[in-house]
Amino acid sequence: MFHPEIPYNDLPLLPPDSELESKAILKKAILASRALSELKGAITNLPNPALFIDTINLQEAQASSAIENIVTTQDELFKSYLAEKTIDNPVVKEVLHYKEALWMAWDQLDKSPLLTTNLFLRIVQVIKKNTAGIRNVPGTSLRNPATGKTIYTPPEGEQVIREKLYNLEEFIHNSGDGIDPLVKMAVLHYQFEAIHPFFDGNGRAGRIILLLYLKLAGLLDNPTMYLSKYIIENKNEYYTNLRTVTEKNDWQAWILFMLDMIEKTAHHGREQIISIESLMTEMGHKIQTDLPKIYSGDLLELIFKLPYTKRKQLVNAGLGNLKTVGNYLRELEEAGFLKSEKIGKEKLYLNDRLLHLLGK
Repeated sequence: MFHPEIPYNDLPLLPPDSELESKAILKKAILASRALSELKGAITNLPNPALFIDTINLQEAQASSAIENIVTTQDELFKSYLAEKTIDNPVVKEVLHYKEALWMAWDQLDKSPLLTTNLFLRIVQVIKKNTAGIRNVPGTSLRNPATGKTIYTPPEGEQVIREKLYNLEEFIHNSGDGIDPLVKMAVLHYQFEAIHPFFDGNGRAGRIILLLYLKLAGLLDNPTMYLSKYIIENKNEYYTNLRTVTEKNDWQAWILFMLDMIEKTAHHGREQIISIESLMTEMGHKIQTDLPKIYSGDLLELIFKLPYTKRKQLVNAGLGNLKTVGNYLRELEEAGFLKSEKIGKEKLYLNDRLLHLLGK
């Protein structure tokens, strides 16, 4: 029996003893899967499929951290990521650690296609920059921030938590259970959040695991989904549906919510990529017309890789020495394509039309 103030050591093991694939769920899973395929296609058709990955990762890192009240702006994050000056803002540092954790885990999955407790530990250790382990002392509970009332107390005791994580691993990798991969994604996300295995960083680690599972299931080739934006915009529904599973063993609303998140995020991502690609084409033609001596496809890609760029990026790409590329950027600014901003001792150049599109 569940009681919010008692450690939920009786959290049921997976798979759930409930119907997971109702007609409504399967219908929604088809739509979500189709939207994912369309997003993959839009990315594959880009001249450089890796072009927008850093931007999307930084947006996801910023939004996922904001869910945990670690708040910075996208503009501040983009500038801090690109500038070489020491980052003093601890919030920005923690958000950038999220991006680092995502790529560490993504690369690890290429080497060993397994989602394991050890990988989960490494993710949270990179996010928190410590040697965090599984929770091994009592006292963790989740409270309503408005009332202070305890709404959930996760399982307690390291051995209990490890056993539930091992069961989660088995569920993830059991390809013979016949469960639709996107339905399985919804179930595993609930279970990880319910186990709440770490003292801190569970939400962010859980959202990274979502992206990793989509890769493991062959549904995503690159970490190019900005899932946390949907959760922020539907935060109350997200937590209400989590509690409904815990309190009533009602999986339908939760699974439908997660499938809707995938479908709408994939559609938004595809539309945003098409819009950015269109802006890139338009700006490329205009630069080629107005500034034919400096135009190149490589230069165009660099000012669309992130909203901000700087001389060193152009030098590293082989577009010239510091003086030459500085002239390129100055001409682009004078022609109205970029705006400069001094950050510390260096100058960054903003593609503000790209930044505006990213904010939609």
